[in-house]
Amino acid sequence: MAELRLEELSASNISAANALTLKPGQEQFITPVSYSAAAAVNDPSMTWQRVVIDGDEVVGFIMGSFDPDADDEFRSILWRINVDASDQGRGVGTFAVDALAAEARRRGHDKLFVIWEYGELGPETFFLRAGFSPVGETQYGEAIGSLDL
Repeated sequence: MAELRLEELSASNISAANALTLKPGQEQFITPVSYSAAAAVNDPSMTWQRVVIDGDEVVGFIMGSFDPDADDEFRSILWRINVDASDQGRGVGTFAVDALAAEARRRGHDKLFVIWEYGELGPETFFLRAGFSPVGETQYGEAIGSLDL
């Protein structure tokens, strides 16, 4: 693995981000990157979207947002993370979460939240390994996790 780096999501890398593959069964837990990009159009100053690059290849995508006027768990939140199936388990996701956590600290937050769906092939194990602790559930039965910064 070459040294990982981040780039802002842009017209030059969104196609590669959209082409990230999933392991069988993971598709029910994620939507295409372009959906996340479109959702961020409302206020890009609060949205943090990055691709993770290994060498010259896009191997992951992460999206967070920072809204000082939102409810507690939505002020500093990881909305989306996707690591290519062939690159899962190599530290790409942890690298991306660490970068988002650093951005949250830089913006003055002391916690980073995430929401995930339960399921055998879902992201819960990853989020727990990344340091998130379950702190509640949404009204739809999804887990809410918090990472102390």
